[in-house]
Amino acid sequence: MLIGYARTSTYEQNAGLAAQVRDLKGLGCERIFEEHASALSERPALDAAIEYAREGDTVVVMKLDRLARSVKHMWEVLDRLRGKSVAVRIENMGIDTSTPTGKLMLNVLGGVAEFEREMMLERQREGIQKAKLEGRYKGRSPTARAKTAEILALRAQGHSMASIAGVLGIGKASVVRALKNPHTGTAPGTI
Repeated sequence: MLIGYARTSTYEQNAGLAAQVRDLKGLGCERIFEEHASALSERPALDAAIEYAREGDTVVVMKLDRLARSVKHMWEVLDRLRGKSVAVRIENMGIDTSTPTGKLMLNVLGGVAEFEREMMLERQREGIQKAKLEGRYKGRSPTARAKTAEILALRAQGHSMASIAGVLGIGKASVVRALKNPHTGTAPGTI
């Protein structure tokens, strides 16, 4: 049996998920598990697909990055499936782990993908450092600090901290910090 697995990182990527599902159906997948989850978060649909798979089945994904977040994670997933005598097919790479060549290619390509991601993160860190040195990088804007006046006004009107957080769309801890030190929006002794 062919079992499909489709994933996108966010709910905004519905078209991408729909395309994966369509393509998996076109490949003959009889059961498709789909989810919106970042690569780093828990993925219950992936776990369900692995649980559902039986000896002789093949789990099909359109791209390797839909299945695993790193080479280590990829091998963890593959080991779980291999323990059940289930193969994996990665469509865009033409890889099928039911063959020795497919296993070798997956290992090599997985290593290249991890290397590429590490290089991208290194370039990103270098870019941020350069922007900081040039005074162009400010980081994430402190949303709660910008709302200190609103926090104080709502508190003066008798609103609870939870109510203020809900009205302003910030965390309750941010409200507490702003009330403890209204001049900076941080608690005394913190940065």
